[in-house]
Amino acid sequence: MIVFENTYYFWFLGILLFLLLLFLLYLLWQKKAQNRFATPKLFKVLAPQRSVFKMWLKFVLPCLAIACFIVALANPKMGTKLETVKRQGVDIVFAVDVSKSMLTDDIAPNRLEKSKQIISQTINELVSDRIGLIGYAGSAFPQLPITTDYGAAKTFLQAMNTDMVSSQGTAVSDAIDMSTDYYDRDDSTNRVLIIIGDGEDHGDKADDAIARAVENNINIFTIVVGTEAGKPIPLNRTGNKNYKRDKDGNIVISRADKATLQNIANKGNGAFIDGVRTDEIVDRLLENLDKIEKSEFESKEFSDFESQFQWFIGFGMFFILLDLIVLERKTKWIKQLNLFNENDETDEV
Repeated sequence: MIVFENTYYFWFLGILLFLLLLFLLYLLWQKKAQNRFATPKLFKVLAPQRSVFKMWLKFVLPCLAIACFIVALANPKMGTKLETVKRQGVDIVFAVDVSKSMLTDDIAPNRLEKSKQIISQTINELVSDRIGLIGYAGSAFPQLPITTDYGAAKTFLQAMNTDMVSSQGTAVSDAIDMSTDYYDRDDSTNRVLIIIGDGEDHGDKADDAIARAVENNINIFTIVVGTEAGKPIPLNRTGNKNYKRDKDGNIVISRADKATLQNIANKGNGAFIDGVRTDEIVDRLLENLDKIEKSEFESKEFSDFESQFQWFIGFGMFFILLDLIVLERKTKWIKQLNLFNENDETDEV
């Protein structure tokens, strides 16, 4: 397993795009200057040793060296040993509603972004619990399996959006059923499913799914995002003020269905949480999670991470030396390969 200690150095890779732009502008200027001096065919006769391949190679090699040095600054580290670590915690799966109604901004910045804030801040407070992610709209889909890698969980969480599921609706029953496959059946860990959404259009199969979850010792918590007053549903995520309309042309108002989510929590032996402020919602959720007994489980982790930056420094120096050795004029073996059909064009002049 490879990790980077200083990932912010990767921003310097943008220098390569700037250099590429400068190089392309230089080639454009060079071509115009050559055309003023002679025709392309005549120029090949006047400068027979000029190599287009070598010119690009002389640009690519320093860029590779710069990229290697930037990676070296990020200090890549490799885990050399895999250890089995015993932890105590709870297996938590977050099921996030990603239907179009979650773009409604009756709660700032909108329902989906508020859901992400709640989950992200909750993850910040967890210590040794395992977490997973599920998205659902007209159907459910796995976003991240059970893991102790909180960094990966946040990355996958931020990637969730309303375009991930083509079929619309809010099939919360599918999310509940999918969560039962997330937990390791051989582990006796306590299991929690946290459903976050506006509660709209949950379908008529939720009760059966809840019963199956309870049989699998899963406690279901629900968090409502949105208000009962509601607001129109934007058609896209770009801030365009075009709203969803019904068949009669009237703007559809999306209202949070708190009763539905509260019913799911009651039947799922969990708790229903409502609120506006993110920190208050997170505090209430953590209070309920603290009441659940922690179970011991084993997880495998890489340890003894050793820095590998020296390899990239070596590669960078190699590319610099290679750039110094390579000449801009043609070499015999490359000329024999006749790249770009240069020989044929010269013979015609």
